[in-house]
Amino acid sequence: MKSLFARSVLALSLCAGSAQAKDLILAISEGTSGGTDHARVIAKYQGLADAIGKSINQKVNVVFIREFSSLEEGMKERRFALAMARPSDFPARGMRDYGYRYVASAKPDGQCLIVVPKESAYRTVADIKGKRLVLPEPAAYMAKFCASALRDAGIDIGKENVQRVREQGAVPFYLTNKFADVGGVASYSGVAKSLDKSGHRVLHTSVSQPYFPLIVDRDFTPAQIDAMQKALIALPDNEAGQAVLKSVGIQAFDTSTEKKLRELLGWLGL
Repeated sequence: MKSLFARSVLALSLCAGSAQAKDLILAISEGTSGGTDHARVIAKYQGLADAIGKSINQKVNVVFIREFSSLEEGMKERRFALAMARPSDFPARGMRDYGYRYVASAKPDGQCLIVVPKESAYRTVADIKGKRLVLPEPAAYMAKFCASALRDAGIDIGKENVQRVREQGAVPFYLTNKFADVGGVASYSGVAKSLDKSGHRVLHTSVSQPYFPLIVDRDFTPAQIDAMQKALIALPDNEAGQAVLKSVGIQAFDTSTEKKLRELLGWLGL
């Protein structure tokens, strides 16, 4: 049987499946982030939903989507009027495969950081050829991201000695304990924010790609999308907007990354 929560989400979705509905659904996916729940996500993102709703004079409700399969299915069936998700390949697929339209992405962009112990003698990416590399599992977005970044730098990880870890948090452990020589992590991860503390440094920073994009159903008009973009861009300009950004955990919104987002899946080889 479906849980009460699942039935509630379905009911909301059916009521808000198009941009003309009275109440719209903003689907939020935080990737594999653990330890969160629906109530906390609503509290975290409802301010953003309210700012978006105010810009187009409609009520926007937040729904937390934990499973990637549910996010994909919801976009395919157009149950979400809006979706803001990480990893970014899901919004990119929403645009490519399901007709969703770009609104914005979060600042700063995302990058793959190739990291090594501070005392490492490696100075360039070329130095890591033939060394032991630790990356997330092959299916993980950041594994594909780092593989693409290394490919651009002339390294084919299919020919390298690669060890896989379930969580990015294990990468510093592998490096510190000399189970690996070099690792790849997301620039927006907790690992990246504590490299100095963990005794590691960045050897190489990849090209940037859109982070945490916001997309909307194809029924929204260009005027509505423009109104949303203006509202998002203006958030840093006042205390209320700054509070929204702080709650979501980003610096600002960027409305200039549509081309990059449309090209992301090709860059990732998806």
